[in-house]
Amino acid sequence: MDALNILKKQHRDVEALFRKATTATEPAERQRIFRQVDRDLRIHSIIEEGIFYAELRRRAEKSEERLEVAEAYEEHALVKISIESLEKLDPGSEQYCAKLGVLMDLVQRHVDEEESTLFKMAHHLFDKAELEEIGSRLEEAAAQASVPV
Repeated sequence: MDALNILKKQHRDVEALFRKATTATEPAERQRIFRQVDRDLRIHSIIEEGIFYAELRRRAEKSEERLEVAEAYEEHALVKISIESLEKLDPGSEQYCAKLGVLMDLVQRHVDEEESTLFKMAHHLFDKAELEEIGSRLEEAAAQASVPV
């Protein structure tokens, strides 16, 4: 599978988990689902930054392309800060629910931007075989990734 389809699938999977987490009525269930969101986002960030973004940055020749990649790294950093903040809260509190909703919105905005901008850039910078090769690397890295949650 090519890199863009792998990343899109991961995006859809996390979106579905967010919907479940934000509609869960029991705090323990909300926290359990959030832990899966946390794990999936950490793995996604590790492989996306280490492979996909790194390849985009390496190929990007225009300053606006490099800026788009730099912004994607920064958006990931904001997501990580939000996750760490959420991990410290009681899953039954209003603040937890509010932060979870804000995190979901932040991730959705990042996904929308990435799929509309970086994915188009990738189609321009890489041919189909290269996207397949990057996809294989993403799959292998995801299978080997382990993250503490």
